[in-house]
Amino acid sequence: MTSTTPDLTTPTSTAQRTTIAKALNAGMRAAMERDPKVVLMGEDIGKLGGVFRITEGLQKDFGEDRVIDTPLAESGIMGSAVGLALRGYRPVVEIQFDGFVYPAFDQIVSQVAKMHYRSLGRLPLPIVIRIPYGGGIGAVEHHSESNESYFIHTAGLRVATVSTTDDAYWMMQQAIASDDPVVLYEPKRRYHERGVLDLGGGLPDLADAPHRLDEAVVRAEGSDVTVLTYGPMVKVALAASQASELEDGPSIEVVDLRSLSPLDTGVIEASVARTGRCITLSEAQTFTSIHSELAAHVQQHCFYSLEAPVLRVGGYNIPYPPSRHEEVFLPDLDRVLHAVETVMAY
Repeated sequence: MTSTTPDLTTPTSTAQRTTIAKALNAGMRAAMERDPKVVLMGEDIGKLGGVFRITEGLQKDFGEDRVIDTPLAESGIMGSAVGLALRGYRPVVEIQFDGFVYPAFDQIVSQVAKMHYRSLGRLPLPIVIRIPYGGGIGAVEHHSESNESYFIHTAGLRVATVSTTDDAYWMMQQAIASDDPVVLYEPKRRYHERGVLDLGGGLPDLADAPHRLDEAVVRAEGSDVTVLTYGPMVKVALAASQASELEDGPSIEVVDLRSLSPLDTGVIEASVARTGRCITLSEAQTFTSIHSELAAHVQQHCFYSLEAPVLRVGGYNIPYPPSRHEEVFLPDLDRVLHAVETVMAY
């Protein structure tokens, strides 16, 4: 098993080990230094630095006019962001938890996603909607959801998610620089996982980013089965790939989608053409979700390469369970390896 991405575990003379949380913070800081029109909005993001401390220190350095503590009113936050964007600002909105986005849903799908199209291209809305998502933190109801499929279904939105410190740093800046509205999902249970980030010296040039915002990346090469995954499940997929290799099992290729809308179909199709088998993996429910689109696309475009049906490994089709049961609900190493064994048996 080899990786097609740079080594993100060993520091160099210009790099340091840091967390995904701090990399996201550094990405916002760089964007704010680059463009005075970038403003941050959200509940408790100022003095507190957000419940996960992702915006820690930014209000102190950039002031209350650019890092704005808002009322607990998601619809009002999104409506204000739309107004700011129409006046030339680049608002970055934090939705405190994934399940809190629903009061803002009407604003996002009716205004944010459609304004540019409805105005025949005259009114872009360069808004970033940051959503900490996923389970595994032992939280109460409405704090552990994977609701990305709602926004993937909504034409007019870009939807992306990070899985490494390097991606957190660069994708945050790329999302803010985009003239399209971007829903940026951040895997909350991975916030404090560390990787190597090379900040270099001075303000970074976005042209130096290792990948485009809409580019998928092969995290581990393999020859027998492709696992299409993203966000918090990338670590699980890589663990399955390594475990299978140690046991002389099937060779698992791990594709980190990174962008969920649009999909980087070229990387997906090339991987499945190499392996002939495909598994989709995420915390999202498998019914009418990102799993469904991936499976349909692979079946349609890779039909003559497939040696077996596409299998889906995800959350069960139930409301997110109480925290004491979430480890049963969430996909884990055993479920991924069982899917690999199943798909190889065809």
